[in-house]
Amino acid sequence: MGNTGIYVGLDIGTTSIKVIVAEYVKGQMNVIGVGSERSEGLSRGVVVDIDKAVAAIQNAVRQAEQRAEIEIHEVTAGIPANLLEIEPCQGMIAVADESKEINDSDVRNVAAAALVRNLPPEREILTIIPDEFIVDGFDGIKDPRGMIGVRLEMHGILLTAPKTVIHNMQKCIERAGLVLNELVVNPLSLGKLALADGEQDFGTVLIDLGGGQSTAAVIHDHKLKYTYVDQEGGDYITKDISVVLNTSFDSAEKVKRDYGYADSLQASSEEDFPVEVVGKDAPITVNEKYLAEIIEARLTQIFEKMNQALRKVGALDLPGGIVMTGGVTALPGIVELASDIFDHSVKLYIPDEMGLRHPSFAQALSLISYTANLSEIDLIVQSTLKGTNTTKGNYTSRKVVKTDSEQFRPANNQTTTQNEASEPKKERFASIKKFISNFFE
Repeated sequence: MGNTGIYVGLDIGTTSIKVIVAEYVKGQMNVIGVGSERSEGLSRGVVVDIDKAVAAIQNAVRQAEQRAEIEIHEVTAGIPANLLEIEPCQGMIAVADESKEINDSDVRNVAAAALVRNLPPEREILTIIPDEFIVDGFDGIKDPRGMIGVRLEMHGILLTAPKTVIHNMQKCIERAGLVLNELVVNPLSLGKLALADGEQDFGTVLIDLGGGQSTAAVIHDHKLKYTYVDQEGGDYITKDISVVLNTSFDSAEKVKRDYGYADSLQASSEEDFPVEVVGKDAPITVNEKYLAEIIEARLTQIFEKMNQALRKVGALDLPGGIVMTGGVTALPGIVELASDIFDHSVKLYIPDEMGLRHPSFAQALSLISYTANLSEIDLIVQSTLKGTNTTKGNYTSRKVVKTDSEQFRPANNQTTTQNEASEPKKERFASIKKFISNFFE
């Protein structure tokens, strides 16, 4: 159940910046405003020019304000999983008085004990997620407040990221005139939105195909266990089209969106379309099949690297299969291509909110959903990291106006595969190999 209030999600992507304003009433999310602006000052998900990024954020926020008819002051922003490290943490304290009930202060103290560690100077703690509390040896406790005990322990997960990535993101948001309420690792929030409860429990691979990079995350036991980031995304596909067809980047992007297929077996060699060529007055004619081979070559390269990384840690043995989202997954045939390469069941996640039924909006929506559904104990633990005394009460009552890690070893060894015809697959990869040898070697 979501907490009542107005929430703003800010997705700072390489290709576009999206702002979504939503109101939660009795657990029901109602989107009341959306803003989208072409990104500036970002490369592969990381801020490289603060001034340009700030201007783009302000434009996207302004659009959302106009549509929602409110002023935005506070936002929840996402941060990419670049060089993210996931590690277990634990802390233990003695409760001051054995006859006293455990309270918020005790929870903050045990969380602070779990945060005590030596980090390299270039890294910073991004968030701490409580897994369980132990009171006098009794484990599996989700919220120890109100209980009586002498010893309190907390086991959780600690996420750390490069200090430069975190500080540049924070600086952009601050200079855009906004207050950063939460900074959430993208796969963490996206997994909560895109995966069903059973998929999060038994284990699923979540793939986010963005414009600047492609991310694979393993969610198991409702926890983020592993992430892999490939520094290639939709922009690389567009650049390939631009180079091969000798057309501008903008023209290549339009061609990709209007006529592109991820699976060349689904494209027709008889369907032609015009393409403007640099240095020529008249456009040339290209067929869908040829364009699809360009797109498929790059996607195959991305998927094969992901496949190797995921199999190395045993992630594809999980029964939940693969769920894909992100703007690139709007290309027709991408599920079939991914199924062939991963040899696994694959499905696509698309938001079902009116006006946002496109996979590129999934990340921004997930930031809102994640923040609105944080429990009171989560907020108390995270307040230790911030040095504030945040609780569920004052968090949700605010009216937001102008508002590679250690290996993952799954317990389940089941493997799900798809038995597709071998001949089309051989034809596909023979075509791709020939295409790559002609243009990309």
